[in-house]
Amino acid sequence: MKKILTVLIIFLVSQLATLNVLAGSDGTLEINNKSKEQSAEVKDCFEPVNRAIFTFNQGLDKVFFKPIAKGYRYLPKPIRSGTGNALNNLSNLVTIPNNILQGQFKEAGVNTLRFSINTTLGIAGIFDVASYYGLNKLDKEDYGQTLGSWGVKEGCYFVLPVLGPTTVRDTLGSIVNLTGGDPWYNVTIGADTKFFENSDYYYSRLATGVDFRAKNLEAFDNLEKNSLDLYASVRSLYLQDRKRKIQNSDEITETMNDDDWEEIDTQ
Repeated sequence: MKKILTVLIIFLVSQLATLNVLAGSDGTLEINNKSKEQSAEVKDCFEPVNRAIFTFNQGLDKVFFKPIAKGYRYLPKPIRSGTGNALNNLSNLVTIPNNILQGQFKEAGVNTLRFSINTTLGIAGIFDVASYYGLNKLDKEDYGQTLGSWGVKEGCYFVLPVLGPTTVRDTLGSIVNLTGGDPWYNVTIGADTKFFENSDYYYSRLATGVDFRAKNLEAFDNLEKNSLDLYASVRSLYLQDRKRKIQNSDEITETMNDDDWEEIDTQ
């Protein structure tokens, strides 16, 4: 039973982690108005197959992931905010080494202080105490972005079953996480310790995806409603968002703020 649960968690994490790639520093969706221009620079080498897999993944989202996200939004706002804060705190473990690899030493210092303060005074990051001291959230960084900043090209765009959209470069970046680049992965799965279990990593990744999906239910619904070709829209959004993050650009035409959560009327 435990093995079945673990497989299910991995399955859910994989799909929801794809959505989280598009998240900003506050975990919300950010949309740029130059998506077609930017996505044209990357080849969709396997488009017919990609479209079929995309349709499969959309079906999974409607059946499993979207209902979970809707249910999550019924939780009290303090619980959602605390969860988001703790997950954002964990993400610093990947962001900090990538800040250093990209030469962003000031940002690395700020994120290190944020992690230290929030992990201790903020009780494992549940409370964002660091912001009260003027250490505000910065954009997340990952190894795919670092490779891009080093001049590595995207390679082909493709869609994986369950895992969703990616590029050759971002896939290589993800592999780094699993080969020592993610300290949280190292202490939960990579090392045999009495403090953490493998499931701790998967639960945290699942929570990250659910938190992001819940914050952006309307954004994705609007994207689906207003897109003549949803596959092309998601591809463009993914590619332009990755490019924006690599360039550390603030050019955004639409965003949702974490403070704009609408309380759900349960009456």
